[in-house]
Amino acid sequence: MMSKYNTVLVGMDGSEEAKTAFQTACESAKNHEAGLVIAHVIDTRTFATIEQYDRTIVSRAETQAKDMLADYKQQAEEYGVSEVQTVIEFGSPKAKIPKDLAKSYNVDLIVTGATGLNKVERILMGSVSEAITRHAQCDVLIVRS
Repeated sequence: MMSKYNTVLVGMDGSEEAKTAFQTACESAKNHEAGLVIAHVIDTRTFATIEQYDRTIVSRAETQAKDMLADYKQQAEEYGVSEVQTVIEFGSPKAKIPKDLAKSYNVDLIVTGATGLNKVERILMGSVSEAITRHAQCDVLIVRS
């Protein structure tokens, strides 16, 4: 028997792979009559090199994230997912998604794209999906485009 999921979490980073993962997350949430949490983690490490940690860049990243998540929330609701929440966090997606967000929202399935990052970043930092799989306390579904 297939297990029943109550809360599905999908991390969105703006990549094509994330869009594919989003569609799968919507499908899973709808099929299981589960809640959907659409998350975006603003990776603060990308701001570390900017002089004095420029607030305008951070707030612009936050505004773009809010717009993106509002758009995805609407798509999920139109698809028929009954309970949709969005969340923006700051930090490392590798730690925030499997540890903090999965716990705070009582997530039992995390859906993620296979890569998301470009090849150079992946070589240097390892993939986010790999870290999520390693650290998550719940099921993880890796979607390949």
